[in-house]
Amino acid sequence: MHKKKRRLRTPVAIAVSMLAAGGLAALPFNALADTTDDVVDASRQQDFAAAAAHYHIPVNVLLGVAYQESRWDAHGALPSTDGGFGPMHLTDVTPAMMAGGGAGAAGRSDLASLAANPALHTLRAAAKLTGTSVDTLRTDPAVNIRGGAALLASYQEELTGDTPADAAEWYGAVARYSQSTQKQGAVRFADRVFATIRTGAADVTSDGQRVRLAASPAVRPVRAQVERLRLKASAAADTECPPTVDCTFVAGSAAGGQVSNRPVNGIRIDSIVIHDLESGYDAGVKGLSDPKNTVSTHYVMRSSDGAVTQMVPTKDIAFHAGNYSSNLHSIGIEHEGYAAQGGAWYTEAQYEATADLVKYLAGRFGIPLDRQHIVGHDNVAGPNSLLVSGMHWDPGNAWDWDHFMRLLGRPLSGLRGVPDVGSVVTIDPPFADNVQTVEVCPADDPTGATPACTDKQQASNFVFLRTAPDATAPLFGDQAIHGTGAGTDRISDWGSTAQAGQQFVVAEVQGDWTAIWYSGAKVWFHNPDGKYTRTAYGVKIIKPAGSTAVAVYGSSYPDKSEYPAGLGASTQAPLSMYTVPVGQAYVATRPPAATDDYFTSGAVVIGSKKMYTVQYNHRVALVYANDVTATTATPHWVDGAN
Repeated sequence: MHKKKRRLRTPVAIAVSMLAAGGLAALPFNALADTTDDVVDASRQQDFAAAAAHYHIPVNVLLGVAYQESRWDAHGALPSTDGGFGPMHLTDVTPAMMAGGGAGAAGRSDLASLAANPALHTLRAAAKLTGTSVDTLRTDPAVNIRGGAALLASYQEELTGDTPADAAEWYGAVARYSQSTQKQGAVRFADRVFATIRTGAADVTSDGQRVRLAASPAVRPVRAQVERLRLKASAAADTECPPTVDCTFVAGSAAGGQVSNRPVNGIRIDSIVIHDLESGYDAGVKGLSDPKNTVSTHYVMRSSDGAVTQMVPTKDIAFHAGNYSSNLHSIGIEHEGYAAQGGAWYTEAQYEATADLVKYLAGRFGIPLDRQHIVGHDNVAGPNSLLVSGMHWDPGNAWDWDHFMRLLGRPLSGLRGVPDVGSVVTIDPPFADNVQTVEVCPADDPTGATPACTDKQQASNFVFLRTAPDATAPLFGDQAIHGTGAGTDRISDWGSTAQAGQQFVVAEVQGDWTAIWYSGAKVWFHNPDGKYTRTAYGVKIIKPAGSTAVAVYGSSYPDKSEYPAGLGASTQAPLSMYTVPVGQAYVATRPPAATDDYFTSGAVVIGSKKMYTVQYNHRVALVYANDVTATTATPHWVDGAN
């Protein structure tokens, strides 16, 4: 999501690049104090020296800025998920990037305006200053460094009229390079840069470049320069946390969300999404507060002690879930940790603090404390057909949903035992005893602790799903990921699993095997004596109302004719690989809700149609209420039971 740069190509490639689990991933921190080791790779170190000399910038200032932006890494020719290129992180965010990523804004008419923030287009400003093509600035690290230097020098000249040799005199220009429109964010970035200048740093980039910044402990920046930028003072924000947690506020990136007034303005808040950062806590907060970042979240939870940083007021929309319709109605909570190593990061302190926070938020907004409203990022629908396969899979198989729901005071309930055909089961494998073998590959684990694909046995929150009632049968392959092919046991392959708390309709039972309707197919899991399920009652079951399959959607926008004049209509299309076939049944996770939309102007559009959210596969999906019939699951001994 942020400071480890996952590369985006087009919406199709977004799906590939985002197979890594969660939002954030930080590079290993190799900052060093000044040493006597002067052996460095000549090229990139010299590129910084040449650019600094050409634009009359103290070289330690240029190196300090680039270290904070990229750790001097070129990251290849593709942008980060927040649209940054090269060692100077020159940004050029496109509407296609906003369609995917945390915003998940596919189909929205305001994509261009969401991506138009000048802070998201420093690459084009650098191109004008240098007379270099934007393509060259994207792909050539040396040219990228010159472009960033030109931009930094232009800020200094506007601020002071010259380019002084004293590094301390560059504080204001460095603050402006952050692109923050608020004083707090600009100062935070400049302070980090000058802290790096004072302590020094050294690193080896992913493409083998060794770069070193010698320590300059005597540099004392002229911090008063920031006043000349005439930035807005950051709005004071009270934290929205229960008194049982240690809670502070750090403003998240303004480009990563929208100011709103939920739920007063009619936009309901009906769910909470659990994420992990794919980074450490400090790196996560830093990345999410970067003004050039197009992702945000409401809260970040620390692993060691459960401390909380709130980053977006709950009334506002944070781009955290990769689906605008989900963002519109949810609150996002990120957790320090890595999905592939979740068991080592999801501490009891973190679980308990998150449970306190979730109970507090649920009480404020009337959110039911169940697994249909408290979901993982891996349960969120993909907003359109191209983006489904790349939806994130955090918090992963090591998040103990059973334990977490008990902490919420709402343990998964229902009788165990062999289920009846047509009944609804809640998936509930005993976490500690449910040891599954998964393949973990380097792309799944940004810590670098997995140098090659390796099979690992882990306590897990899911059951594997197969195409037949046989342990040797192929795993079910989700259509968006595998087409008609089989699934895999890769930890990031969410399509072949059903997770604790998810509910499905039983299609068949054969011996120790239970079949459920899932992703338009009949799939099987080993369930001796109902060991891994509980029977659920009182939930809504939906089936096609007519004689044709029902279209499945990833978003919930009103019809075009329902938008007032002057507001561009968002559009949605069925997810092309999915339907609800005649003869199958699925569980509605929430009552049908009206389609709706929101614009930064404050306009809210409520449609006349309603849509059900259903547990379609590992993720939820949406269907129009008029396309289905709904009945209530009741015990088999009740007359007229379904």
